[in-house]
Amino acid sequence: MRYRPLLTGLLAVLAVGAGLVSTALPTPVSAQSAQDVPYWASISQSVARMRKGPSPDLPAIWEYRREDLPVKVLERYQTWRKIQDPDGTIGWMAARLLSAQRTGYVVGGIRAMHVDPNDSSPIAWRAEPGVVGRLSDCANGWCYFDVKGKRGYIRSNEIWGGEAP
Repeated sequence: MRYRPLLTGLLAVLAVGAGLVSTALPTPVSAQSAQDVPYWASISQSVARMRKGPSPDLPAIWEYRREDLPVKVLERYQTWRKIQDPDGTIGWMAARLLSAQRTGYVVGGIRAMHVDPNDSSPIAWRAEPGVVGRLSDCANGWCYFDVKGKRGYIRSNEIWGGEAP
């Protein structure tokens, strides 16, 4: 009987500790989340295969070797995502190969990256077609575009991945 208060206290500490551990664990923030489709994601691996259907047993139709390439997620099926790449190719990719990190792909001609989000702002950099960078602060037709430390604002219609999916 004299161990009962000690045991009760120990169980209470374990219960609280378990609660702290479960809330301290990071929750997955990835392209696997249950957000509405379509949505933007990016390839998170240096090598990723697009498949004909949602299975590793189905043939690969494309192999990507470009981490951070933006993709549009069109559909979800279990741990697979039906995606579209910047060239318009559609296929399936394992969700674990995708990231929620928003990126953009420069389209058209050489594009100006401005210091501020307006056309009269000085040009900080210029980006060639096909350049991939990370996006943030997309608003009012502009996105903050970061290409390996070279940063500036670019018009959202000049990058694939900059506008609403």
